[in-house]
Parts: sequence; C-alpha cells; structure tokens
Amino acid sequence: MHIDALKTLVLDALEELKARDIAVLDVSRLTSVTDLMVVASGTSNRHLAALSDKVIQAAKEQGVPPLGVEGEAGADWVLVDLGDLVVHIMLPETRELYDLERLWADLPTDGVALEEEAHGAS
Repeated sequence: MHIDALKTLVLDALEELKARDIAVLDVSRLTSVTDLMVVASGTSNRHLAALSDKVIQAAKEQGVPPLGVEGEAGADWVLVDLGDLVVHIMLPETRELYDLERLWADLPTDGVALEEEAHGAS
C-alpha cells in the first residue's frame, strides 16, 4: 500500500473514533526505521484501546497487518507499527511528558549533521 493511502487510512480510523490532536510527522530524513509517525491522543485507557483496535482493523482489511503492537492492555501509550508508518496513541499527560513532536523536530537530518561536522572540522 502506498504511504499516502496508508496515512489516509490511519487518519480516517483515528478521526472516526474521535482521536484528539492528531499530528503527522515526516521522519523519513531522520531515520531509516519508518517514514511517517502519527501521534494522537485519547481520553482514557479504553479510548486508546478502541483507537488502536480501529487502526489495526482498518489496516488488516486493506492487507497491511501490523508488524507489531505495544502497550495494548490498560496502557497509557499504544504503538502500532505498520512499517512505513508508526502510530503512537497516548493519554494527554503521557504525550506531554514524552513530547514526541518536539523530540523528532529537534533531531538534525543526516545532511545537516554532516554539514555541521564539515564546518566544525574546518
């Protein structure tokens, strides 16, 4: 499945069950592990479970079974690994604590890191 179609599928599943503060992070230049991360908040542990179940079900129906799921039972953070796209669904307090959006935004891209090394060496 093309990454844009997978992103739309995930966003539709999250929006259908009223996920809050959905953010899409393009991390393709920062890591080779995945291309996109979707971060969303839920209102309770049950809401997180329902949101992750919906994402998993929608992905499976389109022939994209998750590579892994972490934190399902009563967790305050559920991760659904769909390969090119990783979904993080968290309680607001957990999301604020880990602040993935800032963490990934602050990382330099490989090109920037190499450029900084070159300038520092001269």
